[in-house]
Amino acid sequence: MQMFDVVVIGAGAAGLFCAGIAGQRGLSVLVLDHSEKVAEKVRISGGGRANFTNRDIDPKAPHKHFLSENPNFCRSALSRYTPQDFLTLVARHGIPFHEKHKGQLFCDRSAEDLIRMLLAECDAGRVQRWQPSGVKAVRLSGDGGYELDTDRGTVGTRRLVVATGGLSIPKIGATDLGYRLAKQFGLRLVAPRPGLVPLTFDGEAWAPYAELAGLALPVEISTGDKQRRASFSEDLLFTHRGLSGPAVLQISSYWQEGTPIRINLAPEIRLPQALAEAKARSRKRIANELATLVPSRLADTWALQDPDWQRPISEASDKALARLADRLARWELSPTGSEGYRKAEVTLGGVDTRDLSSQTLESKQPGLYFIGEVVDVTGWLGGYNFQWAWASAHACATSL
Repeated sequence: MQMFDVVVIGAGAAGLFCAGIAGQRGLSVLVLDHSEKVAEKVRISGGGRANFTNRDIDPKAPHKHFLSENPNFCRSALSRYTPQDFLTLVARHGIPFHEKHKGQLFCDRSAEDLIRMLLAECDAGRVQRWQPSGVKAVRLSGDGGYELDTDRGTVGTRRLVVATGGLSIPKIGATDLGYRLAKQFGLRLVAPRPGLVPLTFDGEAWAPYAELAGLALPVEISTGDKQRRASFSEDLLFTHRGLSGPAVLQISSYWQEGTPIRINLAPEIRLPQALAEAKARSRKRIANELATLVPSRLADTWALQDPDWQRPISEASDKALARLADRLARWELSPTGSEGYRKAEVTLGGVDTRDLSSQTLESKQPGLYFIGEVVDVTGWLGGYNFQWAWASAHACATSL
């Protein structure tokens, strides 16, 4: 049986980063993954350019950008390994990058640059990788370490790091192994569910809006009550089955089944005033005037919803126009569900942070660590989840 100081399960962002740091600190490290390819989520993220971090992360106030049963759990790791720390590494590897908007940083060329960097860091630490090599069983050894039965034989280690990710995007290899290992060793779980995911609606009720598929526009979107209200100003995208785009992906992480979402479809326009001014000067139909304020396809679809909106604007009552303005600014609708893990960018929930050290990511089971997406820490869209991967991996690796 081969022995290693550290075994990391999962060759994704967090797993590779942790392995590289640990290896460079003089530990013998083995990375196991059931997939032939490494870091598939890095490869497909950001349209293939990897939105790898965000300048706007405030480690002193993690609740602003991260969801968890205990949002403050990630403060320690994020404050000790910041976006600037990762940018220093990116610059050292000569990877050009740019800021898109709202602090989001992308590779100029390709996510492959980032993957090559992670592998180079592993090579510098003489990390061994067994791929593909599934993990069949994990058990405690007599000396308090761990034995793992793999497709390439049994290995032993004193420290086991679980970086298996969540359930999102099963076609690139997502599994529930991390959750099963947590349960095996008596750790609690926060029920996983899809996050950063398109929302779906009842087919018959959605039929009028399905015609808008492909239409995108900036909106304000919110959900929840005054105590737990979440709100975003981002672009929304209509689909045949529901709503997507950054606005909807963001709000989906906060949306609870059975509750509505609210959308302002013209957040930068004072609709009552604009419609009143149009009534005073125009003889065009309401849909034509509305098309000067919102996309024409949206204007046409909206006007068809009420007979009072299907006439020249000069003939419309003030009440009808006020109702139109209010409906556009306060569109309330209840999703029936989401597109699920198939299209979810992340998995909410995971290993309960009450059973982990915020300093080291070690669990209450000595020598067993959990990092990255498998933990109950989920960031906003825009590079936040990758920064959690880097920061949690760094906190773990420097403590091994």
